[in-house]
Amino acid sequence: MAPRPAFTEGVSAEDPHASLEVVLDETNLAWVEKRNAETAERLGDIRATPCYDRILKALDSKDKIPAAYELGGSLYNFWQDDEHVQGIWRKTSLESYKGKDVSWETVLDIDALPPPTTGTAKTWVWHGSTLLDDGNFDRCMISLSPGGSDADTTREFCLKTNSFLEGGFEMLEPAKSRIDYRSRDECLVGTDFGKDGSCMTDSGYPRVIRSWRRGTPLEEATTVFEGEQSDISVSQYAYRDHGVAHEFRVRSLTFYTSKYWHRTPKDLEGLTAADDDTPFVEVPIPADANVGTFADAALVSLRSDWTVGGQTFKQGSMFSLPFSDLMKGDVSAAQILFEPTDSKSLESSTTTKNYLVLKVLEDVRSTLVVWKWADGTWTAHGGGGGGDAVGVGEDVAVQSLNRFSDADDRVYLWRDGYLRVDALDVADASDLSKSETIKTKPGFFDAAGLVVEQHFAISADGTKVPYFVQRRADAPADGSTPTLLDAYGGFEISMTPHYSAGVGIGWLERGGCKVIANVRGGGEYGPKWHQAALKEKRFKAYEDVEAVAADVIKRGIAKPEKLAVIGGSNGGLMVGNMLVRPVASKLFGAAVCQVPLLDMKRYSHLLAGASWMAEYGDPDT
Repeated sequence: MAPRPAFTEGVSAEDPHASLEVVLDETNLAWVEKRNAETAERLGDIRATPCYDRILKALDSKDKIPAAYELGGSLYNFWQDDEHVQGIWRKTSLESYKGKDVSWETVLDIDALPPPTTGTAKTWVWHGSTLLDDGNFDRCMISLSPGGSDADTTREFCLKTNSFLEGGFEMLEPAKSRIDYRSRDECLVGTDFGKDGSCMTDSGYPRVIRSWRRGTPLEEATTVFEGEQSDISVSQYAYRDHGVAHEFRVRSLTFYTSKYWHRTPKDLEGLTAADDDTPFVEVPIPADANVGTFADAALVSLRSDWTVGGQTFKQGSMFSLPFSDLMKGDVSAAQILFEPTDSKSLESSTTTKNYLVLKVLEDVRSTLVVWKWADGTWTAHGGGGGGDAVGVGEDVAVQSLNRFSDADDRVYLWRDGYLRVDALDVADASDLSKSETIKTKPGFFDAAGLVVEQHFAISADGTKVPYFVQRRADAPADGSTPTLLDAYGGFEISMTPHYSAGVGIGWLERGGCKVIANVRGGGEYGPKWHQAALKEKRFKAYEDVEAVAADVIKRGIAKPEKLAVIGGSNGGLMVGNMLVRPVASKLFGAAVCQVPLLDMKRYSHLLAGASWMAEYGDPDT
């Protein structure tokens, strides 16, 4: 299949900016440096200021909490600082990790590796590890990107010798690849096999999956699954969940829709994916639903209402039922684990050996809800450790301590907030109220006299839009406070509270006010909140930003000449719209547009832009 042809309307040989689409071109990088120099000459070099030094020291601080997961009795962490610019992968024991002076053993030093030999990249960027789950805890795949691009190289690594495995699986040509262990001697891999794009989707991700046996060339791998050129990506993966074997095939049709096929493999170790004749059967769920597993049960999350078997499951809900029942379309035994309300949505879920922990947002404030699994059914558990929501402007996140979540019931609780420094607790999912704080991060800015408030603005169509305000408690209500209004509003991403040393040092300490607007397009109220600003309804997110700005002005927090709008990436697109919308131009006196997506006529042909059409629409039609 031929890749999607380039859209060239409005682009000509005379276009002085067309060449800038080649991101890492040396000439383009020189052009960027020249623009940076012009900015520094006009506004001054921020790197020469005490504020910059303080922020840099905070970012490079060795007092940050190292995120670590347990594997085979050791805790692994990837770490970067001023001494380890590209980073080190390292390990320690849980007892040492709990202490103040942790004894780390280096597993892999990225800075010490020979530099890339292809392209213009001079350094490697860590893109993570894929672990072999067979109980031996001795093998993994290391993915490294030359220069930080989307393209990876992959090499098999031995966790016993802390070295790359001689003769192991490896893909040394950078490509947007996916590789997963199916067993110790077989991987399921998707990449640009022919190096001509025919095995990739229009979005640049794998379209063809092959079974690759240890000791054989990649060229001899057997094709086991193919998707369509128009898909976002294609995958096949197998795993054991509480001892139950599952194997899925997935076609990601758009950013928010997928097709799933499932089988119970006969023998993961004894038969390859190509040799196992067990048929895959399509999972009968809506295209915009997600399905996962817990032992032999299915966990289904919905982005739209689903009526099946005489029942209607609400948009944004999660339910569980035996996987075998789901495959037959029988939902009579389904248990609803979460159902949204106008103010509540499901933000995330975490599984352990015996529990399911749900993070629920109620007006952008987090609560943890716990379910216990026993004898094939779920029971509401009273160990949520906080039937009450966290404080205004604070947050809590849950993470399994073990890389393989069905190993035990231990979890991390990550706590922070706009004015609350990070703290890491360890708890058992059976009773999250009895947590042990094992790590805290020092405060990097003076929070004395600062407050966080939550307000609600009314958008143009009457929708209530929440927003947070970080400011000095004694700030006058005369509109004289310099204020930054930040928003994102896209891809169902929630802007929940988090501690930012940069915001505190560079803005709040100096008397500024920071506003975070939880506008439509995000995930703060679940799928309905996101879908309210999709494609042709995108303007709703921008009306929400304008409503928050107007409310900030009405409350006397800032006058228009003291109010700036700021946003990055999709938020940069929002800022671009604020610059040209008639209402917004009267509300803001300045704009900070960071790494924006602005070329909405050509974005779908740039990098991974084709995968974003489910969010913005297809500019070619």
